[in-house]
Amino acid sequence: MIALAVLFWASVGLILYSHVGYPLLLRVMVSLRGPVQRRSGVQPFRPSVSLIIAAHDEEEVIRQRLENAIALDYPRDKLEIIVASDGSTDQTAAIAREMAASDARVKVLELLRRGKVKAQDAAAEEASGALLAFSDANAFWEAGALEALVRRFADPKVGYVCGRLRYLTPSGDNQEAAYWRYETAIRALESRLGSITGGNGAIYAVRREAYLRLDPRTSHDLSLPFNLVRRGWHAIYEPLARSVERSLPTVEGEFRRKRRMMSHAWPMVITGGMLDPRGYGALYAIEIFSHRILRYASPFLHLLALGTNIALIGRGGGIYIVTLAAQLGLLAGAALGYFVGGRVRLLALCNYYVMITASLAAGLWDWLRKGTPPTWEKAEGRG
Repeated sequence: MIALAVLFWASVGLILYSHVGYPLLLRVMVSLRGPVQRRSGVQPFRPSVSLIIAAHDEEEVIRQRLENAIALDYPRDKLEIIVASDGSTDQTAAIAREMAASDARVKVLELLRRGKVKAQDAAAEEASGALLAFSDANAFWEAGALEALVRRFADPKVGYVCGRLRYLTPSGDNQEAAYWRYETAIRALESRLGSITGGNGAIYAVRREAYLRLDPRTSHDLSLPFNLVRRGWHAIYEPLARSVERSLPTVEGEFRRKRRMMSHAWPMVITGGMLDPRGYGALYAIEIFSHRILRYASPFLHLLALGTNIALIGRGGGIYIVTLAAQLGLLAGAALGYFVGGRVRLLALCNYYVMITASLAAGLWDWLRKGTPPTWEKAEGRG
């Protein structure tokens, strides 16, 4: 019984620490560090930038995305825009070439289908900018987003900067938005302490000399930050560099998208070096353990907590009845949330949390069962 109780309370404690305790720990550490010193009276930092947009079959959005990129508030002579068409079979490349004919800053690469990371690598080889910025084809940047990203590179220690992604729905809010508010709050705290543990593919930039060619099964947003920190760079978050993207209309669509994302994350976690502590400082090692490793382990911690809780019923008084009721309540809330949608916010959040947690396990299963291909598909229901 003692071993079961230890396993139960350890799993519950790690789940609560990962989701609640870690953000509180970050807040305490940031408050102890004191306010951030802002530089003033310096000239604007505006090096040359290559904005790279990898795209596969994005004919519905590529024109709007390029119009958005062309309209960015950044010196014209210091910005080039590269569309890396990864084996598109629709009019993506043709539309991009049409845009290039009217604006010399736009370049189009028509590539064989090799996957997003390889398309980004090919574009990076062709790019002329001192900084390489990256965007998804369906992500639209605010006019000042690029300059907000770029100015953080005035610090020579900074190798990677990611911006803030917001998801839009017809109602203006959803559980993805709530999740991202939570995630970006953690990201902001990590950035103030030194470096973030993950970015997002919608809006980020890296120094040319810091750019890494990665395992094509993974992604920049999960692999670049920790790999660059290991090489001595800072990877930070800039909330004023804002991008918007439309979320998928159904929970099922979001689950499939998250499942695909997690199948690309697991190779990085298990074989890609994230578990290797060499090169991390003590503080960043705590961040990786708390925000990444424990988060990816959460479905298995939940299963352990549920199984040991059931085994402990009747052996330790009423506390185990209460904890089992709480776990079953979460699952019941998730099931009800599936049917009522966003009409009851608490139930919808339960549903979203269980969906995210399940997608981690499903992504691992997919990777172990059939591997992870380097190619990716446009998310269904989006355009």
